[in-house]
Amino acid sequence: MIPYGRQAINQEDVAAVLAVLQSDFLTQGPQVPLFEQSVARFVGAEFAVAVNSATSALHLACLALELGEGDWLWTVPNTFVASANCGLYCGAQVDFVDIDPQTYTLCTKQLAEKLAWAESHNRLPKVVVPVHFAGQSCDMRAIHQLSQRYGFKIVEDASHAIGGRYLGEPIGNCRYSDITVFSFHPVKIITTAEGGLATTQNADLAQKMQLLRSHGISRDPQRMTQPSEGAWYYQQLALGYNYRMTELQAALGVSQMQRLEAFVQRRHLLCQAYDQLLADLPLQLPFQSPQSHSALHLYPVLLKEHDRATIFAQLRDRGIGVNVHYIPVHLQPYYQKMGFQAGDFPNAEDYYQRTISLPMYQGLTDEDQHLVVQVLRELLR
Repeated sequence: MIPYGRQAINQEDVAAVLAVLQSDFLTQGPQVPLFEQSVARFVGAEFAVAVNSATSALHLACLALELGEGDWLWTVPNTFVASANCGLYCGAQVDFVDIDPQTYTLCTKQLAEKLAWAESHNRLPKVVVPVHFAGQSCDMRAIHQLSQRYGFKIVEDASHAIGGRYLGEPIGNCRYSDITVFSFHPVKIITTAEGGLATTQNADLAQKMQLLRSHGISRDPQRMTQPSEGAWYYQQLALGYNYRMTELQAALGVSQMQRLEAFVQRRHLLCQAYDQLLADLPLQLPFQSPQSHSALHLYPVLLKEHDRATIFAQLRDRGIGVNVHYIPVHLQPYYQKMGFQAGDFPNAEDYYQRTISLPMYQGLTDEDQHLVVQVLRELLR
């Protein structure tokens, strides 16, 4: 089976993890800060906070921005459920903004219209989570301009997008946001097995996320409410969580970061080949905005004439491990109990009904890519 995504592990990665296993620290050692520094330097952010998953990073980002009961978080339906669930974890209410039918990312026109309505009904969001779908950035400059007018905070869900760029600058530098979140799941651009990370330019936000990722506990005498009683002493200053990244994960991440640019370059070559090889088929190929240099986590195509379920099953039967990204969050039973229903966000729903994600990963060979295209061509005849 040719999967839709797969990690790329080499001997240097193995050696990096092995070195940690033979060291004094399996957790809370030097590798996590080293990984944070590596990502922060690459994206041009002042601070980076590594955690055990992007879901945890989204949760910490919302907590750091003091999202809570009575507040609203807005995101898009076309995403994994974590982009919305992070608001619920904080006791806030969640709503959605439909996607642009060309980029499949947050539609800034619809965002502006919804914000104007929300202002008149006293329901403005405290946090908006734009999702850089498939590795392509949202129109962050436009979203940021709206945040200046309406006063909401911005958390970029860049789980798909490390190594991508927006307006010529690295995604994750937080020029147009308060916090950016990355994922390092095995099918993402680089991997730490499981893991996530938040970047920010704000020292206070970074400090809050650092505190909350480890039980809300601090050993810093300057933050304590009374003098330290000794080298063993710590204080719990907030209700935090055990969201720490291990040394093993961080060491793998440090090693993978050295090949990030090569990984993205390879994905672009694969994308260009797909664009050429599929051009004559009844498919809508993914649009690439001139504002964005996508990290190309996914290569989603939309069927124009065929039944998606049939084509999906036939591709799987022929050994092509396609997938679907994503079932709109508002159509999940949990969210429908809140009152959301089919028809609420038609662009995301239409996209979902027709999309298939073709194999896209840096280790995909030219031969396997041609096999994917050959089987798809046969099925679409």
